[in-house]
Amino acid sequence: MRFLTDQDVYAITIRFLSGLGHDVVTAAQLGLAQADDLELLRMAQDQGRIFVTRDRDFGGLVFVLGSGAGVIYLRILPSTQNAVHAELERILTLYDEQELQGSFVVIEPGRHRIRRHAPNQGSQAPRTPKRSG
Repeated sequence: MRFLTDQDVYAITIRFLSGLGHDVVTAAQLGLAQADDLELLRMAQDQGRIFVTRDRDFGGLVFVLGSGAGVIYLRILPSTQNAVHAELERILTLYDEQELQGSFVVIEPGRHRIRRHAPNQGSQAPRTPKRSG
């Protein structure tokens, strides 16, 4: 599978995914160290990558703004990294890349939640209705 990792993803997690044979690039490698969240999601979608982050704000972007990128949100701390990595490896065997591309996945020690979304191509921010009167 192909992944784009956010700046906040631990280096050990990046090595873990690479060690499993996945194609992993970091935001910094793409010159996106200072990019905003929406720009990162667009890059992941444009490159056909699943976005991996520790930032919970991406759930709002995926569902409210209709971003078509798949997101894996890791609820991980140094003390829980082995359990989270085990669950991450498990979901990578349970779901194929296409399923993950259309989903928001929350991974915690020993469990995960997956919610599929309908990608909105060319996603835009929602419009604020004009006030009459």
